[in-house]
Amino acid sequence: MREAIQFYILENALTPFALMLASSSLLKQVTDHTLALTLRLDIWSYIFSYLATRGPKLQPFVTASLIQLLCRLTKFGWFDDERFRDVVKESTNLVSQGTSEHYAIGLKILNQLVSEMNQPNPGLPSMHHRRVACSFRDQSLFQIFQISLTSLRHLKTDVASRLQELALSLALKCLSFDFVGTSIDESSEEFGTVQIPLAWRPVLEDSSTIQIFFYYYSITDAPLSKEAPECLVRLASVRRSLFTNDGARSTFLTHLMTGTKEILQSGQGLADHDNYHEFCRLLGCFRVNYQLSELVNVEGYSDWIRLVAEFTLKSLQSWQWASSSVYYLLGLWSRLVSSVPYLKGDIPTLLEDFVPKITESFLTSRFNSLQAEFPDNLSENPLDNVELLQDQLDCFPYLCRFQERARLQTCDKHELSVIEAKLTWIVHIIAAILKIKQCTGCSMESQEVLDAELSARVLQLINVTDSGLHSQRYSELSKQRLDRAFLTFFQHFRKSYVGDQAMHSSKLYARLSELLGLHDHLLLLNVIVGKIATNLKCYTESEEVIDHTLSLFLELASGYMTGKLLLKLETVKFIIANHTREHFPFLEEYRCSRSRTTFYYTIGWLIFMEDSPVKFKSSMEPLLQVFLSLESTPDSVFHTDAVKYALIGLMRDLRGIAMATNSRRTYGLLFDWLYPAHMPLILKGITHWTDTPEVTTPLLKFMAEFVLNKAQRLTFDSSSPNGILLFREVSKLLVAYGTRILSLPNPADIYAFKYKGIWISLTILARGLSGNYVNFGVFELYGDRALSDALDIALKMTLSIPLADIFAFRKLTGAYFSFLEVLFNSHISFLLNLDVATIMHIVGSLESGLKGLDTNISSQCASAVDNLAAFYFNNITMGEAPTTPAAIKLAQNIADCPSLLPQILKTLFEIVLFEDCGNQWSLSRAMLSLILISEQIFADLKAQILASQPVDQHQRLSICFDKLMADVNRSLDSKNRDKFTQNLTIFRNEFRVKYLK
Repeated sequence: MREAIQFYILENALTPFALMLASSSLLKQVTDHTLALTLRLDIWSYIFSYLATRGPKLQPFVTASLIQLLCRLTKFGWFDDERFRDVVKESTNLVSQGTSEHYAIGLKILNQLVSEMNQPNPGLPSMHHRRVACSFRDQSLFQIFQISLTSLRHLKTDVASRLQELALSLALKCLSFDFVGTSIDESSEEFGTVQIPLAWRPVLEDSSTIQIFFYYYSITDAPLSKEAPECLVRLASVRRSLFTNDGARSTFLTHLMTGTKEILQSGQGLADHDNYHEFCRLLGCFRVNYQLSELVNVEGYSDWIRLVAEFTLKSLQSWQWASSSVYYLLGLWSRLVSSVPYLKGDIPTLLEDFVPKITESFLTSRFNSLQAEFPDNLSENPLDNVELLQDQLDCFPYLCRFQERARLQTCDKHELSVIEAKLTWIVHIIAAILKIKQCTGCSMESQEVLDAELSARVLQLINVTDSGLHSQRYSELSKQRLDRAFLTFFQHFRKSYVGDQAMHSSKLYARLSELLGLHDHLLLLNVIVGKIATNLKCYTESEEVIDHTLSLFLELASGYMTGKLLLKLETVKFIIANHTREHFPFLEEYRCSRSRTTFYYTIGWLIFMEDSPVKFKSSMEPLLQVFLSLESTPDSVFHTDAVKYALIGLMRDLRGIAMATNSRRTYGLLFDWLYPAHMPLILKGITHWTDTPEVTTPLLKFMAEFVLNKAQRLTFDSSSPNGILLFREVSKLLVAYGTRILSLPNPADIYAFKYKGIWISLTILARGLSGNYVNFGVFELYGDRALSDALDIALKMTLSIPLADIFAFRKLTGAYFSFLEVLFNSHISFLLNLDVATIMHIVGSLESGLKGLDTNISSQCASAVDNLAAFYFNNITMGEAPTTPAAIKLAQNIADCPSLLPQILKTLFEIVLFEDCGNQWSLSRAMLSLILISEQIFADLKAQILASQPVDQHQRLSICFDKLMADVNRSLDSKNRDKFTQNLTIFRNEFRVKYLK
């Protein structure tokens, strides 16, 4: 009734706002799948008729709303009725009516249609979206692209720039289509090779296609003009195999180079920043898709490379304006230079004439940028834009091996900041030069000597910047940036010349010995660790420097050779024995509390390298004092800030130590130290601070790490009860947290307050249940409710969260399905004893998980479904009658909801047949179990799938189904499962033949 009223409003509305309201409401109902097919067809036909008769007089926002409704109807009804596929034909009729207004409406419809088909919709499952998009790509997209090209040619002399804009936009949308379903991140400008279908070949090999876009760039003004180079960027990125032969590809490249050369000569449009940026991207495409050998053989190469070099130099000089675009130019030159060794023949590249100038100009521009008065914030200073900085530095070393003496001189504060910033650039460049050795894997002696010269200057600079006046500048951003550059230098130096992978007998150490007396790895490590200790002592508030420092420290400690060497250093011995806030003030700063985990993870690595219980206990003395202080705190003052921050820090520290235990021996040391003496404090902490996520999150994360059986570290003696005792502690903790958190009201930020703690709790329980260190039969045998209480509270927590919220938060989703996988695998009897509504909800969530895009979650859901179906098959299908209470309950539940398992099997078949699934092996296991439950279910599904296919395909597809079950028995042994998986692969390939033609 409501739909009919809205359609009536649409037909009879006199005001634009009424039309807007009706179309918006209908759009929502189309998205929610609430409209009947006949009504959707009526609306679809009516909109075309309405736009043809009244469209030119409508307000733009009404036209846009109606077109969006039209395209949504088309997409959602694409497979429901063939008439929806006439959308291109109807739009072409509008274009052909002879008026510019109708022409514009037709182009607008096609623009919106391509966008609609290319973007997933909330109301459309992802696999259905891909089926529609692929069908649209194969049947209509090429025709639309041809319409855009025809329009561009027809509108060459048209002064109505709006039509030109619509035609250009349409061409760009066609070229930007997700041809292979890779779900490209639209926020990224990197999209790699464009996989245009083979049917487009004649149009792309036609020289007029590429020339039309260069022409439109030359005749249009900003902002319209930038869409032409955007189209050219995509054309320049077309896959190599699209072209008929090398000659056709060479002709295409010649047109590209000629067009860009003319723009470089005239400079037309490059004063506009958007045009300039897109043109830089276009030049950058030459480095990705074309080899230097191809470029030098194009007529006019010498003029082209000269013009590109001049353009690059001007761009580097205009650093304020072109900083984000220079990356593409540097990338082009980097690729050209690195290709020179592979160039055959004597054809001159002219690179030696231009690369030195570009190198010098890059350095000069970086220094000049520091003379400007930047606001001291992360958005302005290029040294703080880590991603852009790394992109530029990755390209730069291939252009030069840079040398520069670093000197400091007495100056005022501003001048010193500028000098520090210049030195930061130099250190980053030297670090990037050292990184080349990691990439190439080999190094000539002269390069090692040069690396030693550069490194010696950096090491001397470090001594200067940590002494005298500079030792008072740790709060200055310029000093922090410089110290982070030093850390980057150490990271690259370590990977190239220190440790497990580096050459021990290196020419570098011979030269460093002459310059600084550093003749081996140990002495160099002492310098690095000295800088690490200085940073940890002097920086109290800079999270970035602390995190970077600890990252380097962990890299050193986790290396086998470097870790052993570190233990010989007095500085490291001091850190292990004195890891307190008195010596390392950052431990007291709350904003750096996350860094504590990394700090103690590193300390743990170093402690456990020595097989010494005595050394372990002495090293844990600072943490023991914290435990004793908190344990002696009365309940009346336990809810104070002092206790809060001490508890947060302690849990983060313990988590770091626990992360470092990678063997039965090291884990045993920590377990014996904690249990039973200190476990009550952890339970007390969760009890008193349930309503404070700042406390509960690190506490629960520690427990999640503590119960994780990685590397089989939780392996106790056969006579030891430790596994059972540990799980009882887990149960008490989860019950204490779960009962309290569920009783609290939901705040605005429900994820931080409640969901985060719940997903960590589910992770704890899943790890405990799957760790294989507890015999869970003991609990029921002796009437211990630890297991049942933990499962009960975990289930209550999961059921308290709406399924939509579970899927909305990625980490919550992962924890939820990991927990379900473990339950269905090892504790299915517990699940089957639940009420039918709860079981149906849980199994329904598994079907939703199967349909998701995350392969890991899909595999977990398939495993859970497989366990459920296998239980049914073994206990009900193959048995004379259900005997166990769980089997009886399952049989009753399936009888009450007979469509449940067939629907899941249908979903699995749709994923395998119509999606590019990467976990077919996992899905096949669940499919076989479901098929074997009932031959009738499989027969009905086969009939449904065949009915959805063209009649002329029925015989072929029926044979495919017969082959699927060939040589497959009614059993779930491994051999039979493997045979079905092999058959499924063949079945999928043969079934999909018609889609791939």
